[in-house]
Amino acid sequence: MSKSFYYYERKEADEISNEVYYEYLIDTYQNLVFSVCFKIVKDYFEAEDLAQETFLSAYKNLSSFDRDKEKAWLCRIATNKCLDYLKRAERRSIPVEEEYFLIQKDNSPTLEEEVLDREIKHQLLDQCNRLQSPYKEVALDYFYYEISAADISDKTGKNLKTVQTQIYRAKAMLRKKYEKEAGLK
Repeated sequence: MSKSFYYYERKEADEISNEVYYEYLIDTYQNLVFSVCFKIVKDYFEAEDLAQETFLSAYKNLSSFDRDKEKAWLCRIATNKCLDYLKRAERRSIPVEEEYFLIQKDNSPTLEEEVLDREIKHQLLDQCNRLQSPYKEVALDYFYYEISAADISDKTGKNLKTVQTQIYRAKAMLRKKYEKEAGLK
């Protein structure tokens, strides 16, 4: 039996009432039981509830309890209560409507997005075709067909730096054309 039990009026083990012994268990082990519960469920308020359930369960079974193993017994009850809680929580965790539809959301573009993408691509093709050569070809390959500068260089046999410069200039020309159409300049 624990030495701190002497804090309570020490009588023979058989004469100690269950209520006094129960108070002793709470005073001595409440922080330990709460810590065990909190470590398992990782929720302060749930850990408090589970610690309380642990002591209620211990009180109900005090008569069949081995008082020499009180610490291990309480920790075992707390662990079992927490594991039961986690099992119940998994079963009742039904996703809310928003979560369900976010999970189910298809990443394919909507019809509206497809139409807008086609329109933008069409405008880009039209603007690239209005550029003078060699910028027209480079702009079409780079911006419309999305070919890398290195691949354009390989395809045309031009120096990579030349292709990069032409891309830079074509981009500036396209920007001016778009701004002019939008009425920004």
